[in-house]
Amino acid sequence: MNSLKVFALFLSLASVTAAQKEVPLPKDLPPYAAEQPLRAPAVQSSKLANGLTVWLVSQRGLPKVAFAVAVRGGFAADPADRPGITELLTKTIDQGTTSRTAKQISQELQAAGGDLSAESSKDFMQVSTAVLSSKVNVGLTILSDILQNASFPDAEVALAKRNLADSLRERESQPSFLAARVMGKVLFGEHPYHVTAPTQESIAASTATDLRNTYALRVRPDQAVLVAVGDFDNDTMLGLAKTQFGGWRPPGGAALPSTPRPTLPPQHAVFVVVRPGSVQTTLQLGTLGPMRSDPDFEAAEVANAIYGGTFSSRLVSNIREDKGYTYSPGASLRTYRQAGVLITRADVRNEVTAASLNEITYELNRLATTTPSDEELTKAKRFLVGTEAISLQARSAVAAELAKIWVDGLPADEIGIYSQRIAATPTAEVDAAARKYFPAWRSAIVAVGEEKVVRDALAPFGLPIQTMP
Repeated sequence: MNSLKVFALFLSLASVTAAQKEVPLPKDLPPYAAEQPLRAPAVQSSKLANGLTVWLVSQRGLPKVAFAVAVRGGFAADPADRPGITELLTKTIDQGTTSRTAKQISQELQAAGGDLSAESSKDFMQVSTAVLSSKVNVGLTILSDILQNASFPDAEVALAKRNLADSLRERESQPSFLAARVMGKVLFGEHPYHVTAPTQESIAASTATDLRNTYALRVRPDQAVLVAVGDFDNDTMLGLAKTQFGGWRPPGGAALPSTPRPTLPPQHAVFVVVRPGSVQTTLQLGTLGPMRSDPDFEAAEVANAIYGGTFSSRLVSNIREDKGYTYSPGASLRTYRQAGVLITRADVRNEVTAASLNEITYELNRLATTTPSDEELTKAKRFLVGTEAISLQARSAVAAELAKIWVDGLPADEIGIYSQRIAATPTAEVDAAARKYFPAWRSAIVAVGEEKVVRDALAPFGLPIQTMP
């Protein structure tokens, strides 16, 4: 055995020893309290004659109502020559209608106790507001006006384009954004999901007419859901929804075609994003994972929580707590209507770029080849169940989650059974998900930093290294 192989074996054994160290907890810690899963809201589901889905959740008490309207057709539906135009659409959809100016929209909503937000994503755009329960008719009236009569005034569009271009320049200065944009291309190639944001070229080329045409094509009731959560009577709210949205008619022609499901795994290679003078390397590892509708989704969630999805995870304990390579590493499972993505991220000092990737690779493979302990499983499940219960305390959060569930093609009761599935996930299913999704060879590696540093550091891994434009 030559000296290089001996050194590599030493590093591997050292990694195993360090990662397997268990720090004992103080003996006087109190036992875990009783688990508090999410109290699933009761959702009344209806569909208007025009195809609009209406999900209502009556929660008496606090006199406010949160509304969310999700419309299918996000970045994945953008034309090839206008990538990210959906983001510009959401920046301008509330800037005037045929009967109201942007100022009037803002003033009327403020008088009703709320304001309006619009967001874009790969699969949909969402318009939301929260108003006093005594002013629900005002909130619904304005939402209805925006979704049926947005006018996209030329002056407002010009201002929004300048602001969005400035915002994009700021984002493009962040290595995490650069890594995410390249990861989208690496994971999805020419698939529509590769778009993560607009480009400066698409912003400059987009016109008010483009926005009006996109709006007329996409924003239609048979491709939308209205979610209301708050202090109201379901039957009364349904009547108001029919009054305000019943006259909304879909345009002629078919709705947008469904986005296909990507199936090809990414290339196991290193993709370098050059950032001259960088004193650190931003690493992202990505691969395709399960969708929320897949039967092994919850098992993959538990596996990811053990690997890198919590602050006490193996990855954080290894490269943050034990070795000090990075301050805030982590991993996440992100889901879209037709895809799931597993992402590992870490910003590391230049001098530990290679060592950090070595440890990330080790932790991915350790999860894929060894069964987690009962303690790890318990912690991961409690974290996921507790986090969901906390994150969905606000009515606006419940409305947004239900809207996302609808976009993903899932039933309304999905919001209540997620925690139950997590808690009931057996060890064997977690092992199976780990073997299926987490082996390091399945991941593409994006590295943002000084090109020579990255290439020299990662050359010993023997992977193809490609500099991205």
